[in-house]
Amino acid sequence: MPAVFSGGEVMDILDEIKTFLGCETPDAWVEVALQNQALLLIDHAHCEKKAASTAMTLMFRYVDRMELLNKMSRLAREELIHFEQVLAIIESRGITYQHMQSARYAGGMRAAVRNHEPQRLIDVLIVGAFIEARSCERFAKIGPLLDAELAKFYRSLLKSEGRHYQDYLTLAEDAAGEPINERVAFFRGIENELILSSDDEFRFHSGVPSASCDTSIGI
Repeated sequence: MPAVFSGGEVMDILDEIKTFLGCETPDAWVEVALQNQALLLIDHAHCEKKAASTAMTLMFRYVDRMELLNKMSRLAREELIHFEQVLAIIESRGITYQHMQSARYAGGMRAAVRNHEPQRLIDVLIVGAFIEARSCERFAKIGPLLDAELAKFYRSLLKSEGRHYQDYLTLAEDAAGEPINERVAFFRGIENELILSSDDEFRFHSGVPSASCDTSIGI
């Protein structure tokens, strides 16, 4: 039986995240995800590894920001633990973990990042908040439709991913020293377009699968 998501704390963060995102994952993505769970898990593992890498990059680039160093150090450790957990599930299901090309999602968001400081840092952190928030929203969206093992695992990720979103957003506000509502709204528009528009590749963060969407696993 699929697990049921519950708990006031989880629901509170999900409500906050849905407001922040501005749009929900389309049902068409969910349908393709359920039909391609091996691909979903492999790309999920890559996402966790990339999230840890992003946190480490920020730690090396911004060595004078103590709050950022502490939050990103914790985030990187948690993302690597999640990576190991996904790998264990992949191995237990006889799936071969392999290289995959990145989705257009993160690249599409980061293409709009400004190249001068502190604006660059602010934008990178806002993008990080959106990526973590979307991950959390998708865990909640698809989790109850999966088998008990995956449903339990995805539910276990909700709290940490929700905190990661909040950490990124708090750090962006601190770096700006002023309200960032306009910049958040700017990236929300880009993110929503990527999520709601047709996509020729299926990935954990891809948009609406097109009629010819590539769901193959390979380089």
